[in-house]
Amino acid sequence: MRSRLLPLLIVLMAAVLVTLGFPLAISVAAAEQQRLVIDRIDDTARFAALAQSITDTSPDSEERRRTLQTDLEVYASVYDIRAGVFFQDDRALAKAPRFWTLPAEGEGRTAFGEALLGRRSHDPPQVWPWQNGRVVVASPVVRDGDVVAVVVIDSPTGEMRSRILRTWLLIGLGEVFALLVAVAAAVRLTGWVLLPVRTLDAATRDIAGGRMRSRVAASAGPPELRHLARSFNEMADNVEDVLEQQRAFVADASHQLRNPLAALLLRIELLALELPEDSEEVAAVRTEGKRLAQVLDDLLDLALAEHAEADLQLIDIVPLTAERVASWRPMADREGVRLTLEGAPAATAWADPVALPSALDAVIDNALKFTPAGEDVTVTVAVGTRTTTVVVADRGPGLTEAELERVGDRFWRSTRHQNVSGSGLGLSISRVLLAAGGGSIAYEHHPPHGLRVTVSLPRERQGG
Repeated sequence: MRSRLLPLLIVLMAAVLVTLGFPLAISVAAAEQQRLVIDRIDDTARFAALAQSITDTSPDSEERRRTLQTDLEVYASVYDIRAGVFFQDDRALAKAPRFWTLPAEGEGRTAFGEALLGRRSHDPPQVWPWQNGRVVVASPVVRDGDVVAVVVIDSPTGEMRSRILRTWLLIGLGEVFALLVAVAAAVRLTGWVLLPVRTLDAATRDIAGGRMRSRVAASAGPPELRHLARSFNEMADNVEDVLEQQRAFVADASHQLRNPLAALLLRIELLALELPEDSEEVAAVRTEGKRLAQVLDDLLDLALAEHAEADLQLIDIVPLTAERVASWRPMADREGVRLTLEGAPAATAWADPVALPSALDAVIDNALKFTPAGEDVTVTVAVGTRTTTVVVADRGPGLTEAELERVGDRFWRSTRHQNVSGSGLGLSISRVLLAAGGGSIAYEHHPPHGLRVTVSLPRERQGG
């Protein structure tokens, strides 16, 4: 969710900054040019006032014209600006530089024509930093209500465009800084919003993995998510209570049924003394009674396994596995099955030193039950990046795809193996014992036939 929410917030904030930045940049450029135009209009007004007093009949007109020419030349040399006073027929009263003439078309001609009509020229088109344009301003010289000449100033825009570009650069840097601040704020905001979600997800995984006491801290994030966290904690408490009641019931029922069952088996033995020794009914009752006793023992073990906390320790898996293999080798020899240990010479992992041997016993026992004489059962210890695995591979009949999906379920046994002794709880108990310490158990085919059971144990201590 963070990878989807964070880019969305960044894009929205970037769009807002761009939307605000473009009008600001345009207004800055317009303001710079407006300031230039106002300065040039003031200059044209001053030159127009000087030219207004120059007439053909005045005795000092020539002196005034030379003064105007001198002012224009100084103005042009200092500011590198073309300036001149022109009559209606384009003749120059005074101009600088002297080689400059009015253009036949373009903005200069348009401004000149408007000034001849007695109006100051309109604002010239905007010149952008990437354009090498000029700004032309014209003002009429009015004497006795008539336009007798026009002052034209043709100004370069290099300095103005440089100022615009520098201001745009500052705006761009400001936008980048604002975007970085917005990104940092968006990261903090998404982290604050999604913190309860991440905590909730971690707690959900913990509970799914069997750590039922995992809860969510409902003290961070938006109020709605804090309310969701409290609701989740209440649900987890109720689920834990229900499971605890279920475990207690199974444990109590198993424990309470053992005594009546033991008494019943004892009475069966006493009755058997009065019946023929080869009675098939007595043998069948004995077998079912023993099977029922085994089921009750397994139910009690399962209830205790689900209730007990794992005592995790960092242990060497190889000698522990070798010990279990050695314990089961006499049974394997009696059944004619070759039981071997292979793999790494040393492999550490976090596991319960009591629960792990019980799980390995259940897996190895299951493999020996279904492996015919003359075949192999191989136990392999391997070290991975994050896990250490113990793989028990047999050469029994194996399981179908549908059976692989159900193996490990409580009381489930394949219809093809109903005649094999067992309660159907051994692998379920193994799964519970491993999950309590952060481990897992997986089943797959072992070509060409057989079953491969993989016990995975974490190499780093699990939380919870």
